[in-house]
Amino acid sequence: MSAEHPIVAITGAMESGSVSVIQALERIFYRERVKAVYIDGSAFRRYDRNTMREAVREAKQQGKTLGHFGPEGNHLEKLESLFFEYAATGGGLSRHYLHTDTQARKFGQEVGTFTPWERMDPDSDLLLYRGLHGAASVDDIDLSQYPDLSIGIAPNANLEWMSKIQHEVYNRSVPLEDAKEALLKRLNDYVSHITPQFMRTHINFQLIPLVDTSDPFGAEAVPSADECYLIIHFIDKYWPNFVPLLADIPGAFMTRRNTMVVPSSKMLMAIELVLMPIIHDLINASRQLRGITDVPEDRGAGVLGLVE
Repeated sequence: MSAEHPIVAITGAMESGSVSVIQALERIFYRERVKAVYIDGSAFRRYDRNTMREAVREAKQQGKTLGHFGPEGNHLEKLESLFFEYAATGGGLSRHYLHTDTQARKFGQEVGTFTPWERMDPDSDLLLYRGLHGAASVDDIDLSQYPDLSIGIAPNANLEWMSKIQHEVYNRSVPLEDAKEALLKRLNDYVSHITPQFMRTHINFQLIPLVDTSDPFGAEAVPSADECYLIIHFIDKYWPNFVPLLADIPGAFMTRRNTMVVPSSKMLMAIELVLMPIIHDLINASRQLRGITDVPEDRGAGVLGLVE
């Protein structure tokens, strides 16, 4: 952790709602004039798309499982080096993984490849990581020690499986049985390396559906945000004053002394209200240490490194 160069890490799958947290943070960054450098966890995968397919095939022949959830499929040591260097100096090495045709055209490369490693813009106020391993702890690697604010986008298993199955079947034309088999093969890594991280995060957000998701492999539509409640769980470090939060968020209520429930229609508002004072304090402390007293009006207009 570094007061001078703060790190915010969002841990969780895209299907679990991390997009809403990113949107809330971008609004906060704009208001606070925060220039954030964005790191996508997929940039620290060990293999590009084609090489991964071959590595998975070889692992299968050896009776092993290889995927992006486990450490074998990722450069966690490089991610730890980035967190360590950024906390110390505000710099570090990163790259992009090109998920889409639009991203690939921007860099003149193929989809599923990596851009070259390069040094990040040294002029930033905060590092924002979003991926699967922001609070990972494997052997002598402990990523959870670096973020000043660690946010967990905790999964609801059936909801996440529904999203993944329908994405694979309808968007990528993967046969249903193949998609189900892929989920089962990832389950051990999911249980061993993903879910334990949510015991090390500072705040967890979790979408809970209010409709039937008992058969995630069926043909039912994935529940929309309007069909969910948002569960927000806090640890002591960032324990808020719940009284004004409950007054400001219509329909919000407490289920435990550290757990708040919010209607989905107020989800973005709730995330902003929870995160705004934390980001404000982190940035104020950072700027004081760096001797920054005058912040330009246009600072914080975007998130550096966020590939469209």
